[in-house]
Amino acid sequence: MGVRRGSRRASEPQKGVAPQSTTIMFFGNFGTQNLGNECTLQAIIQNARRFLPGATVSCVCTDPLATSAAHGIPAFRISRRYGEGVTAGSGRRHRNPVSRLIRRLVVRLPREVGEWVTAFRTLKGTRMLVMTGTGMLGDFGIGPFDLHYEILKWSILAKIRGSKLLFVSVGAGPIAHPLSRWIVKLAISLADYRSYRDDFSKEYLSSIGFDTRNDFVYPDLAFSLKPEIRASASGSRRAPMICLGLMDYYGKGSVQEYSESIYQTYLDKIVRFVAWLLDRNYTVRLLIGDDSYDRRIKGDVIERLKKKRSKPAQGQIIDEPVSSVERLIAQLAEADLVVGTRFHNILLAMMLNKPVIALSYHEKIASLMAGMGMADYCQNVDELDVDVLVERFLELEKNAGIVKTAMERKVEHHRKALDEQYARIFRC
Repeated sequence: MGVRRGSRRASEPQKGVAPQSTTIMFFGNFGTQNLGNECTLQAIIQNARRFLPGATVSCVCTDPLATSAAHGIPAFRISRRYGEGVTAGSGRRHRNPVSRLIRRLVVRLPREVGEWVTAFRTLKGTRMLVMTGTGMLGDFGIGPFDLHYEILKWSILAKIRGSKLLFVSVGAGPIAHPLSRWIVKLAISLADYRSYRDDFSKEYLSSIGFDTRNDFVYPDLAFSLKPEIRASASGSRRAPMICLGLMDYYGKGSVQEYSESIYQTYLDKIVRFVAWLLDRNYTVRLLIGDDSYDRRIKGDVIERLKKKRSKPAQGQIIDEPVSSVERLIAQLAEADLVVGTRFHNILLAMMLNKPVIALSYHEKIASLMAGMGMADYCQNVDELDVDVLVERFLELEKNAGIVKTAMERKVEHHRKALDEQYARIFRC
């Protein structure tokens, strides 16, 4: 993935404030146990402190208590609507459009005025509001009055406050809802700096009428994460370890379009593949990437396996909690090969130099794999063919050494590109 360079007009922040007086506020769907989002925030906090060691860092997020506890920074709630148990994409409880309209006019509109006032006060003294990575500009699980609306609100208020507004390595598209498209384009038009985590995102926004010619493409921020990896306690293990990243996958559409039949098809194919691995004496570790969303899949895989085949040998299936970025990285670090569905399971495997096969449910995954030179090891999850998956698995296992050498070079290139971006946006 190359770096796209544009002019310095709306795409590059001006040289600014001395480090000791810089107040940076990060914005995103954080604190909801989506481990991909959490590693993105962790990465940019690490690097903000590295490039601006005297800066004050805070966060506007979905769950401020969890975010403060995890990252050790002050945090503020995006909106009161995102209370306990409500994520950034789960706000569509009233499916009837008339009832939604009435609720917005009678209840939400007056309350929203107070929300704008609170957000305005929260931004006091902020010199830089950073929309931080993640797929915040797509509509997978997001409606126009969910996160997209909040992005626009906080963007407008940041500009009123005189803060620099940056969208940094964000993912964009697809966006099906016309109102979401309008909101997203308006929000990013206010930015002093914009960069996207892949060519797909930049090209998609261009395709829906937004001028991206002066914008940049830099890798996903998680590539700049530098985790501490402890030595494995399973050094005597002989059977190859396959980390299988799972997802409660119900389809690519909005929440209202989720399908149980799609989930059951995905589950059935995953179980067939796991059974194949177990029959050949691989050790299989089951992983997830979202501890609040992926609540069903691991248990269903294990139950279906019990019905499908005799009980696996002791220790052949490993199912341990994955409740933090550190735990996820530690478990991925023990893998010989990874097969994953969630984006950051795949990305973190690459960062750890683990050969990986992607079961892609979104263009961002296909783009990630292509950018790493691994397009041949990417299968569309809706067209998943277990026989082809087995064939690709055996091919990747055979070519693991070559793949790891090439992947290591790509990851290092991504790290250097992100260092360039951090120097650009956090300049003294």
